[in-house]
Amino acid sequence: MAKQWVEKLNQLGAAREPFFFLIDYANTKGEVYLIENLGGNNISFEFPNVYTNSPSLSENLGVKLASNRIDFKTYTKTFDTVMFHLNRGDSYLTNLTFATPIDLNVSLEQLYPLVSAKYKIKYKEDWICFSPETFIQVVHNQIATFPMKGTIDASTPNAAETLLNDVKEKAEHSTIVDLLRNDLSMVASNVRVKRLMYLEKIRTSQGDILQMSSEIVGNLEENWHSQIGNILDTLLPAGSICGAPKQKTLDIIAQAEDYDRGFYTGVAGYYDGETLDTCVLIRFIENTPNGLVYKSGGGITAMSDLRKEYEELNQKIYVPISRIH
Repeated sequence: MAKQWVEKLNQLGAAREPFFFLIDYANTKGEVYLIENLGGNNISFEFPNVYTNSPSLSENLGVKLASNRIDFKTYTKTFDTVMFHLNRGDSYLTNLTFATPIDLNVSLEQLYPLVSAKYKIKYKEDWICFSPETFIQVVHNQIATFPMKGTIDASTPNAAETLLNDVKEKAEHSTIVDLLRNDLSMVASNVRVKRLMYLEKIRTSQGDILQMSSEIVGNLEENWHSQIGNILDTLLPAGSICGAPKQKTLDIIAQAEDYDRGFYTGVAGYYDGETLDTCVLIRFIENTPNGLVYKSGGGITAMSDLRKEYEELNQKIYVPISRIH
C-alpha cells in the first residue's frame, strides 16, 4: 500500500500547488499542509527567502540553556555496540544519536523567534528545529544535495586546516558523499560532485563551529513535479543521519539507540510550485512528558575516538542566538 503522503505530494506537485511537509526519520509518517492551513495547525517555518506564522519576537528574555549530559558510561555502552558492528564490517559509518535532557527557562514559543538558522520549524507545542543542513533542492530540473559531515570548534588553532586534514573526518565525509551520489543516481541522471569538502561557519551559543559540506547534483526529467513524493520516498532516510550501507546501518541504529527519534533526523520541505527546498531535521528540541530533550549525535567510524565523539554529541547542544547564558 502506497504511503498517503507520497501520493499527496505527487498530486500537489502535478497541480503546481504550493505546500509544506514533514517526514519522520523512519520514513513512515508524513504530514502535508497547504500553506494557508499552517496557521490553523500551529505550525511555523522559516526557510531561505520564505517564512510563515512566526511568533512575535520576545525581547530581553535572558535565555538560559543547561544540558544534563548523558552519563558517560551510558554513552560508552552504546558506542561499544556500534563499534562492534563497525569492526565486524557490518557498517562503514553509523550515525549515533541521543536525547539529552535539558533545562530551558523559556517556552519553545518564546525561543523560536530568537533563533537564527538557515531552516527553522516550530511544530505546535511539541518541538522546534533550527537546522543548518539542506537535504535536497530542485531548481530548473536540477536536483542537488548537500551532505554535512565533519565538525570542529572554530576557535581551535588552524581549525580549517585541521578539519580538512583529519583522516577520520575526511573518511566519514567521503563515505556519505559516495552514499548520496549513489542515492541521487536512483532518481536523476548525470550525477556528479560539484563541490567537495568545503567549510561553512555556524554561529552557536557556545561559539562558532566549522562544518564540512559537499554539493552533489544531477538532472531530473521535466515531469519531476508530479514525482516529488516518489523521489523523496526513494531517497529517505537521509544518508547523512544514518550511515552506510544504509539498510544494515539502520538495523544497527535500531539496536543501539534506546529512544524514538520521531521527526528528529527526518526532513521538512517547501514547494512553491516551481522549486523544492528541503532540510534535515537536526538541532532539535522536543517537549516530552518527562521534560525537554535536545536530540543530537554524530557519525561513528572504526577510527572514532570515544571521548571525542562524546564531546561532539554535547558540543551540538546549543541554540544559535547571541543572548544566551
